[in-house]
Amino acid sequence: MEPTVQGKMFTILMGYLASLFIVHVNGGTSLPPDIHQKLISNGRYHDQMQKMQALKHSLLTRRQLATPPISSSPAPAPQATLQPPGSRPRVYQVTSYGADPTGKSDSTEALLKAIADAFNGPSEGFLMKGITNLGGAHINLQGGNYLISKPLRLPAAGAGNLMISGGTLTASDDFPADGYLIDLSASSSSSSSYNYEYITIKDLMLDCKFRGGGISVINSLRTSIDNCYITHFNTEGISVKNGHETYIRNSFLGQHITAGGDPGERNFSGTAINLMGNDNAVTDVVIFSAAIGVMVSGQANTLSGVHCYNKATGFGGTGIYLKLPSLTQTRIVNCYLDYTGIVAEDPVQLTISSSFFLGDAFILLKSINGLAKGINIVDNMFAGSDKGIEIVQLDQSKGPFKKIDQVVVDRNNVEGMNLKATAARGSAQGNGTSWTVDFSRVLLFPNFINHVQYSLSSSGTKFPSHALRNVSQNRVVIESDIAVAARVFVTVEQGS
Repeated sequence: MEPTVQGKMFTILMGYLASLFIVHVNGGTSLPPDIHQKLISNGRYHDQMQKMQALKHSLLTRRQLATPPISSSPAPAPQATLQPPGSRPRVYQVTSYGADPTGKSDSTEALLKAIADAFNGPSEGFLMKGITNLGGAHINLQGGNYLISKPLRLPAAGAGNLMISGGTLTASDDFPADGYLIDLSASSSSSSSYNYEYITIKDLMLDCKFRGGGISVINSLRTSIDNCYITHFNTEGISVKNGHETYIRNSFLGQHITAGGDPGERNFSGTAINLMGNDNAVTDVVIFSAAIGVMVSGQANTLSGVHCYNKATGFGGTGIYLKLPSLTQTRIVNCYLDYTGIVAEDPVQLTISSSFFLGDAFILLKSINGLAKGINIVDNMFAGSDKGIEIVQLDQSKGPFKKIDQVVVDRNNVEGMNLKATAARGSAQGNGTSWTVDFSRVLLFPNFINHVQYSLSSSGTKFPSHALRNVSQNRVVIESDIAVAARVFVTVEQGS
């Protein structure tokens, strides 16, 4: 359609006005300087500008009348898109099941219903054979405090990839004394050799109210317990039995809430962490009250960055207890034993290194069948109160250590305690035919030296013949055939 004459005129005028507006806004003009000055001097400049402003106003008014009004009503909401079942969110908000986040009423059944729905929700194939992949289902406690009267037990074995997080669980007064607030034991069997795989428990506070324990993990694979605070347990804070690879990280455990020096410390009981399985790790964990900090009775476990001030050794407490005679296979590195020590029964393949022992805390090797093999206690720091406490001690009340092999206790630094080692150096000086260097105060195992290296230095003109004559009772005796003024330097080793 051809544009009308009126439309053409409107377009031309708008273009002309646009150029004038640009001139006005910029504060200048596109007219030659002489003509511009002439207009101003004749008094016509301001008349022309007033006429242009009037024309602009009339044109804009006509344009607004021709433009339809914009509706102020809200835009229609976007239509919801139907998602296939497998792509729907798997977050289960427990308050939507009736759980009381104030902790005033019992929320057990509501929480169990949320867990059951997660188990019955969409799945994505399998993890290990027989372990259904729940696709990252999340039981969200929404920052609430929930009172429970019985353990939160998963409804069936054979599932994995599930998280429980974000709140507080508190035991009721009638909670079972032998139960655990969260119980990963199977209520039914599955075709898998493990009950569960990749269950994550994080960002939780568990208050056991001195009724049972915190978390029980039984025959599960790749379980993660992260950033949890577990207190007031009567039995165990965390119990791990069988299975593989339970990782406990960045958590705090204590039977009583205290920061040390508690007047009731000698009455602390229970065990904060009990590892009765293989290949587990405890990393960056603080244990601030319990009779035993960590009990280990499984193989190939690692403890790193663990701070134990659970109950002082003087009150009968133990920081870390290794109770797997003849098959220890445990690594303890970069830990802090604070007035409480380490006990190892018949240790075999045990490493304790880069750790700090404060307040006369020490390491006790306990003979059960007389075996000590493959032990490295090296590069640790010990600080005490000058009471003559030895940094490494032997408990041979059930019989002496008889099978000692590849034991190295060395390179530890000591302040206010007595050094013990399996390697030592010493010297003796005298004029005669016999020199004795006594290592009994330093060497760990009594009457046990299996390697000696020595040299004899004499400044006289005689060249005596000399030999090692005796190593009994950890004393080294060097004798010569003639009397000379000499000094002997001796290095000894035991445990290999």
